[in-house]
Amino acid sequence: MPLACILNAQGHDIAGSDRAYDQGVSQEKFSKLQSLGIKLFPQDGSGIDKDTDVLVVSAAVEDTIPDVKAAKDNNLNIMTRAELLAQIFHEAKTSVGIAGTSGKTTVTGMVATILSGLGCNPTVMNGGQVKNLNNKDMGAGANFLIGDGGLFVSEMDESDGSIALFSPTIAVLNNISIDHKPLDELKDLFGQYINRAQIAVLNMDDEYIPKLQTPENVITFSLKDESADLFASNIELQPQSSTFLLKGIEITLNVPGKHNISNALAALGVAQALELDLKTSCKALEEFSGIKRRMELVGEKNGIRVIDDFGHNPDKIAAGLATVKQSHGRVIAMFQPHGFAPLRLMGEDILKSFKAHFSSEDILLMPEVYYAGGTVDRSVTANDIIEKGKIMGLNAHWFEKRADIVPFIHDNVRKGDTVIIMGARDDTLSDFAQEILEAI
Repeated sequence: MPLACILNAQGHDIAGSDRAYDQGVSQEKFSKLQSLGIKLFPQDGSGIDKDTDVLVVSAAVEDTIPDVKAAKDNNLNIMTRAELLAQIFHEAKTSVGIAGTSGKTTVTGMVATILSGLGCNPTVMNGGQVKNLNNKDMGAGANFLIGDGGLFVSEMDESDGSIALFSPTIAVLNNISIDHKPLDELKDLFGQYINRAQIAVLNMDDEYIPKLQTPENVITFSLKDESADLFASNIELQPQSSTFLLKGIEITLNVPGKHNISNALAALGVAQALELDLKTSCKALEEFSGIKRRMELVGEKNGIRVIDDFGHNPDKIAAGLATVKQSHGRVIAMFQPHGFAPLRLMGEDILKSFKAHFSSEDILLMPEVYYAGGTVDRSVTANDIIEKGKIMGLNAHWFEKRADIVPFIHDNVRKGDTVIIMGARDDTLSDFAQEILEAI
């Protein structure tokens, strides 16, 4: 969606299709696209005609989809989303890539907040909605900004290997941990990425990043090592905020958790690489109010909090649980796996994250895997993972239908609990979190 909107603003004639549009979900998002003059078609090939120049496909689009078949029948050029993004990304005088297994959406949002606050007029592509950002096309909670073309900031995607297409002026690397690819492959992808940049902004608290070969110009950040270029001290954590000192400047973030302090240092590393004033950059950063579905408080009712979170890999889940456990109450976590392949790769490590942060009273609930369509290997299911969780000693429950989780939570939740809804890809998870809030 952000890429379509940026190209539309540049004067291109944009049309598109989406599974969710055909299924009648996320209607508000599609209505906004149509209001911009972007034409939407069913995903049946009808949107492809003689006037179409190129078909742009995301990594989830298979050759069997009618649009792809229609494009091939008409001998049209087919590009991946990443190929087109890389093309316009490299047209900017200064390009900033934000990468890492976890935190890149938040860091991109923080960088966008700083640059907007300092009047830098950036173009921004982000994987999540930044609650404090506004643009004239999408209103509040924008996941993109359209700037003057001189400065382009984009989240980098390692899950499909497309990060290899990008050579940013400034490359941020948050962390390296298992996600969609094995660790050795990720270390190679990220290592090459930072060495294609003119300046790298690196997290020295990560287990693997300090061991990578790095470019000559490096800005380091840390919560542990005082010798880092950006070091956070005097850290104070609150349920919905955090405070720390950086070079004598006190910074209050409107988002909780140590991981977000690390994210803030990464964003300020970009500001330093761009030679922006540190004090005004810190002040601008304090306007950041979070990313939708990143530890987002849905509401509180009868002494029970409901949180909506994008956590879907071991590190993201661990960071979310560590933040929630600051309040010392019981946790009921509903985790919806976002694909059969990721579950095969990460299932046991995900369980280890829950085991490391759960007390004996905490509860893990898991519906069957979210399936968006396409050809998949279903050799490992959510039920298989839950059975392993029980063997590990987790209070874990599997549900064939997600809807059955609502009455379970209604019957088992109690005052002082935090209910956290976790998972990726599925836009309806936010609706489900709201449903849980109403049910309690």
